[in-house]
Amino acid sequence: MKTGIGSHTRAVRGRTDCWLTPPEIIEALGPFDLDPCAAPGQPWTTAEHQYAPPQDGLQLPWFGRVWLNPPYGQQTGLWLDRLSRYGNGVALVFARTETAMFFEHVWGKVAGALFLEGRLYFYQLDGTRAKGNSGGPSVLLAYGEENARLLQDCSLKGAYCTAITRQQ
Repeated sequence: MKTGIGSHTRAVRGRTDCWLTPPEIIEALGPFDLDPCAAPGQPWTTAEHQYAPPQDGLQLPWFGRVWLNPPYGQQTGLWLDRLSRYGNGVALVFARTETAMFFEHVWGKVAGALFLEGRLYFYQLDGTRAKGNSGGPSVLLAYGEENARLLQDCSLKGAYCTAITRQQ
């Protein structure tokens, strides 16, 4: 039986949906002012201020430069919608470029995107790296020109592209 985020397009039900951002990504792109969907008891800081359950980062005020590694699945679009309307931050999501979520909240709204080389290994709440990779390609999405410049100039390996216009 396969288990973990790498064996499906969503985490296995009954297990965890809490997959922490690899610390090297934060090191390459930080500092951030706010992480509105941090994990409770996260072993490293992703932003100066972190909202974690039971706090609802979708409902609380956002400020400064935002780091967003949202829950993957049905809720991802809600978080990207909020960040696209807010306009200042970087999100880490699966590069599911054909999905309605991408067409609604990414194409024509981001200032830049870094499609990461290879597949990421997320981390568990205890700080250990997951045994399997993420199971899909990942992308960093820049909302706002300054965030796009930082993505373009960062040390992370991948393919960078500027804003992509959506055809209607």
